[in-house]
Amino acid sequence: MSSDALFQLGMDLDHGSSTAQTEEKLSRCTHSEGEGHKDFFCERDGVRFAGTHLIIDLVRAERLDDIDHIDRTLRRCVEVSGATLLHIHLHHFTPNGGVSGVAVLAESHISIHSWPEYGYAALDIFMCGQTNPRASIDVLKEAFSPRKVVVKEQLRGKEMHRWNGGSKRRYTGVSASV
Repeated sequence: MSSDALFQLGMDLDHGSSTAQTEEKLSRCTHSEGEGHKDFFCERDGVRFAGTHLIIDLVRAERLDDIDHIDRTLRRCVEVSGATLLHIHLHHFTPNGGVSGVAVLAESHISIHSWPEYGYAALDIFMCGQTNPRASIDVLKEAFSPRKVVVKEQLRGKEMHRWNGGSKRRYTGVSASV
């Protein structure tokens, strides 16, 4: 069974699960400085990648029109994940009261788009470095009381070794990927 299927079933979402504990133990983020810049890459089960990207759907959720509550929730997600907040920008739409916004992090971002009239919110949590983006899931559950949470995970940049031949050098050419 794929990890996406386990998340859709609500498994592996709690830090107490044996799989979550194993993943946390096997994840290792490195920090090296070379050529004047820092390199925050992670490694899990022998796979080196840039960061963890969680795609989260909240279904039949509450308080999705409360911009102050959303602001506090995003700040709490940043805190429990061990990330560094740089800026939050939220926009409140009328007449439905939906909120779209982003918390810009030193380690990447958390974004939210809500449709309170449907009880639905779409969130992206992308973090690199020594953070734990999965810790945000419990915060979101507590804050919005969704009936269902769907989480999909993607390890971003894990194919990078193929793209640049394993080199850490900066790419200066222009390319388009289709």
